Amino acid sequence: MSICPLEFRYGSNEMREVFSRENIIRKMLEVELALSKALEEVGIVPRGNYEKLLKCIYEVRPEDVDKYEKVVGHDIVALLTAVREVCGESSNYLHYGATSNDIIDTAWSLLMRDAFKIVKKKLIVNIQILIELTRKFKDLVMVGRTHAQHALPITLGFKLANYVYEFVRSLERINSVEDRVIRGKMSGAVGTMAGWRGKGLEIENAVMSELNLHPHLITTQVVPRDGFAEVVSVLAILASQAERLGIEIRELMRPEILELAEGSAGRVGSSTMPHKTNPVECEKISGLARVLRGLLIPALENIPLWHERDLSNSSAERVLIPHSFILIDEILDTLHDVLKGLKVFPENMERNLRMSRGAIMAESLMLRLTDKGLSRLEAHKLTMELVQRARSKHTSLLEEAINDARVLTYLNIAEINEALDYNKYLGNYRELIDRTLKYAEELVEKVLHEASK
Repeated sequence: MSICPLEFRYGSNEMREVFSRENIIRKMLEVELALSKALEEVGIVPRGNYEKLLKCIYEVRPEDVDKYEKVVGHDIVALLTAVREVCGESSNYLHYGATSNDIIDTAWSLLMRDAFKIVKKKLIVNIQILIELTRKFKDLVMVGRTHAQHALPITLGFKLANYVYEFVRSLERINSVEDRVIRGKMSGAVGTMAGWRGKGLEIENAVMSELNLHPHLITTQVVPRDGFAEVVSVLAILASQAERLGIEIRELMRPEILELAEGSAGRVGSSTMPHKTNPVECEKISGLARVLRGLLIPALENIPLWHERDLSNSSAERVLIPHSFILIDEILDTLHDVLKGLKVFPENMERNLRMSRGAIMAESLMLRLTDKGLSRLEAHKLTMELVQRARSKHTSLLEEAINDARVLTYLNIAEINEALDYNKYLGNYRELIDRTLKYAEELVEKVLHEASK
């Protein structure tokens, strides 16, 4: 019986498979095998057991481990007992000199490494879609908004380029956190490697080479939990960035704005209101992002463990690590669907640009007046007066400006018209977009190249 929606509603099969019970156990067995091989290579245990284990160890089933854990109350002892059952005496030296978290923490790294591959792949696809949209709508002028109020004109491409930049920063963060956190641990009960009688570093090197991991430089009985918290934090930041874009689309999808909208062919908006088209995909992103951010608190609270370790982190991590990755997986898939189906309404952007009757060009007029000799403070005061008068009279800023003697003292009609032209007050938007896309594409290419090695 399924209870958690992550089992049947959210997340891809690909990501769920990474954190399946079967795969978690397999990764633990891979670590045990790597240790067995290393122990033979350095001459601590007799040769031959590794090859025998290799032939039988993957016959261990999750239900076998669960059966023994109910009896012994210890996951790794249960795993070793299940191996003993299927492999017999060839498992005599299994786990020699190791502690449980040599296996658990190294297995977590193997799991997270695979999970991050999926996250990066999907994040890059979303970045590439955003880059395409940015180029397509590079020059489509629309209202820029601050405090949810009309501010200055921007372009849709400029707006989207900001999201490209944010998502690329998350890609950088993922690469960075992988380097610090996706590392193995093979150092024994309190981290000193005492059980291997001076050959601990050789064993560590052999195990990490077999698993293609770098080791943590030093640990207690467990790896530092700040790394796990950093992983969840990076994923929570990415989820929050996706939510910000989702909120943007939700806001601009309001019928009174309707500049952007989710694609909704065949979707039912309401069980009782046939006319409704709701931004349900973007709203789902918001909801799941809240859950993912909530997982950061237990991840942070797992950092201060007692002495060389206690067990308070373990139960929390069994929940928060798989859930964090499956949630971000669903968020990225949903964002992909939103971006691929994104609807753009240029005619409504034009309508909304003109809604303020030129008031959004007040800064431009103020600066032109300042250029002509009026003080910046006086120019601000005069322009604000013109805007307020236009609002009260339901006229335009242009009408008020060309009929104001003070303005005409400094600017002629042609200069006023030019100052109030939306298309001539977009600054260096093209250069800003171009440098952002250049940076994004170079980083994406670098990440893809490294992934192909």
